[in-house]
Amino acid sequence: MNRVMIATLAASLLSASAFAETKIQERKENQQTRIAQGVKSGQLTAGETARLETREANVNKEIRTDRAANGGKLTAAERRQVNRQQNHISKSIYRQKHDRQVQPR
Repeated sequence: MNRVMIATLAASLLSASAFAETKIQERKENQQTRIAQGVKSGQLTAGETARLETREANVNKEIRTDRAANGGKLTAAERRQVNRQQNHISKSIYRQKHDRQVQPR
């Protein structure tokens, strides 16, 4: 009975980790889409876009570094930190798109 419980627990932990990794990638793609839409509509200026892209690139670099240090996975603490960083970037995207600054046409 204990072996079954341990195997079930291990499988659920592995699937939760894979789900978290997928969620990080989906958010990254979603935020890139939002930035691209802001550029296309003129809601983001060139400077705003550059700053947002730099922040995104820094988070992506941190993720790559953390994964390299941990055998291709992020620890729970690292996932929480990435989530917080993505939340901040998401709020920045919203604020920049709605700050009435527009790219001249």
